[in-house]
Amino acid sequence: MKTTKSILFLFLSLSFGLFTSCSNNDDTSSLVDETEVISRVVLTFTPTQGGDAITATWFDEDVDGDGEPTIDKIELEEGIEYALSITLTNTLEDPHENTTAEIAMEDDGHMFFFAFTENLFAAPAGNGNIDNRNDAIIYNDYDKHGHPLGLSTTWKAGVYTESTGEFTVTLKHQPNIKSATSTASDGKSDIDITFPIDIIEN
Repeated sequence: MKTTKSILFLFLSLSFGLFTSCSNNDDTSSLVDETEVISRVVLTFTPTQGGDAITATWFDEDVDGDGEPTIDKIELEEGIEYALSITLTNTLEDPHENTTAEIAMEDDGHMFFFAFTENLFAAPAGNGNIDNRNDAIIYNDYDKHGHPLGLSTTWKAGVYTESTGEFTVTLKHQPNIKSATSTASDGKSDIDITFPIDIIEN
C-alpha cells in the first residue's frame, strides 16, 4: 500500500512539475514576443563639427487609439555631417517610461532599419537597408554579438533638394532571431515611422 501511494505521489509530482514548466515557458515566450509601447520618438541630429542640434518629433498620444500622431519635418543643411540619436518614450505610463534604456539593455533583440529617398544623403548613399539588409547604414552602436543596434548613427546630408523627401525609421523586435542576416522583414515592428525631410541650403 505504501509503495502504491509512493508511486502515485511521484507521478502526480512529476505531472505537476511538467505542467508548471510548460506554463512558465509559454509565459516567457509570450513576454518575449511582446512589442514595446512607444508613444513618442525624438530624432536628434547633432552636427559632428559643432553647431545647433536639429530635432524632429513623432508623437502619438493614444498609440493605438483614434487620434492621429503628430510628426515634424526634418531639415538638414546640405553637406553637413550629423550624429543621429534616437529617444523613445512611453508617455502612457505615469511617470513616463524611458524606453530608450530598455532597448539599449535588450540590444541583442532589437535593431533599427532605415529607408530614405534615393541619394538624399552623401553618406550613406543609396536608399537605406529596409529593402536590403546589406545596403549601407553607418551604425555607431552594436550588441554583444557585434550586430548593429541603431540608437546612434551617422549621416552626411547631400545637396539641396527642391522637393520634400522621406526618412523612415523602423525598430524591429527580434528576440532570439536577430543575427548577421536578419532583415526588416523578421520579427515584429516596435515603431515604423516616416518623417518628411528637406535638405536645405547652408
